[in-house]
Amino acid sequence: MIRVAMLSYWHVHAWDYTRQAQSHPDVTIGAVWDETPNRGRAAAEKLGVPFYESLNDLLVSAEIDAVIVDAPTSMHRDVMVAAARAGKHIFTEKVLAPTLAEVDQIIAATDQANVVLTVSLPQLSAGYLRAIDDLIAGGVLGDVTLVRTRMAHNGALRTEQNPDGWLPPHFYDPEQCGGGAMIDLGCHPMYLAHHILGLPETVSAQYGFVTGRAVEDNAVVTLSYPNGAIAVVEAGFVTPASPFTVEVHGTHTSLVYTAPPPVLRVRRADGWVEKEIPKSSPLPFAQWVDHIQRGVRHTANIQAARALTMLMEAANRSAHTRRQVRIDSHQS
Repeated sequence: MIRVAMLSYWHVHAWDYTRQAQSHPDVTIGAVWDETPNRGRAAAEKLGVPFYESLNDLLVSAEIDAVIVDAPTSMHRDVMVAAARAGKHIFTEKVLAPTLAEVDQIIAATDQANVVLTVSLPQLSAGYLRAIDDLIAGGVLGDVTLVRTRMAHNGALRTEQNPDGWLPPHFYDPEQCGGGAMIDLGCHPMYLAHHILGLPETVSAQYGFVTGRAVEDNAVVTLSYPNGAIAVVEAGFVTPASPFTVEVHGTHTSLVYTAPPPVLRVRRADGWVEKEIPKSSPLPFAQWVDHIQRGVRHTANIQAARALTMLMEAANRSAHTRRQVRIDSHQS
């Protein structure tokens, strides 16, 4: 049995990971720490486990094997380096860290301690992506010329039911989050674009501030490649009805995936044809547990997470300077 501690309930997905841990037959939750003690105590009471006001006291406990990190993004490096040095396996909400320098410090610490690190990048496990990969590899699309990925919701919109929007106020804190819609929700379309086309040559970002928060709530990033291919990555907190979309266009034909409901279509000479979507692979949390049990590192996940931060850091720099950024300036 893997005994895990929940490190913070800052992120909106913290209780989702709690439920994944509770439902896994080989995992049990044994403790909670939170940088906001009142929130942590309430969560620990709800779970019926001890609350630790000191992170160090929790990490030295022999009763804990691993940690699930949902602390503020700005705290990821310090929390995860400490956890690694204490010999605890780490599962974390994306992004791994807001800067590539911090990411590399985390990876180095986990390498040195030989602990399993996994970042929650759930769309890489999705069956639709396996179908897209197969279509590209089979040459159905020809040479890929453009990828468009979009994910958006209405979390920042002020409504009668939610006068300040349904996202917690700290999601608009640039110091804690490292940005807004792009570095949070935009992670998913960004790592999908990277998965399909790889690292670009240049990154250009345009951020919008529809609701007047300190961070962007509307964002578009374009990734440009030496062969002429382009990826368009879109994210936002101000869209009430925006389907999750992945478009891949090639020199032979195009495909479009949208959800909900999940539908994958490929354009043929006689029109759009719906393709079967295979079963998804286990979610990153289950993969993390499996890697701990087998004593192996989640190399592909770590590489994808590192590239994600590299792209996010470049996008933020581009938006702030209003200039195109070369990705090779962020590789070390």
